[in-house]
Amino acid sequence: MKYPMFLILTCLIACEAPVAPASKESNVIRYDRPDASILKGASVPAGKQLFFSSGQVTNPVYPDAPEKSLQRYGNTYEQSIGTLQKLEGVLKEAGLGLDDVVYLGVFIAPDPREEDQIDFDAWFRAYGEFFNNEENPVKTARSTIGVAALARPYLLVEVEAIAAYD
Repeated sequence: MKYPMFLILTCLIACEAPVAPASKESNVIRYDRPDASILKGASVPAGKQLFFSSGQVTNPVYPDAPEKSLQRYGNTYEQSIGTLQKLEGVLKEAGLGLDDVVYLGVFIAPDPREEDQIDFDAWFRAYGEFFNNEENPVKTARSTIGVAALARPYLLVEVEAIAAYD
């Protein structure tokens, strides 16, 4: 590999100092804009281990609704919450937490019940309940991408994560 992973994950902006939040992984450098809910980038130093999740989707939000239906899996906000809860469980299984996450890849599909519009605001609201808040002040670098569809027509949100740890 020509470039080490910590360089790939780094986003350097000239003349702006990085801000590292107080957390168990404070030697990860987070390039912050205080007025934004996400980071400009993160630098993971040599010696850190990286954890890559597969894309996570929500479990049924309304298990009594018909199988494989939009009603069973909920709207974009409900799926975002369920997906982040599931991701939190995957991280916990690996001995990690949301405060270890340095990057999120987010894929959002249009909701046919909402005139086939992608509800980015629902995702942004859900993200704020898990990151960049009083309980977890950590921000992540993030890509939020609107897609035509996910693997199943009733799924609206898929999230993958990269976490750094000792």
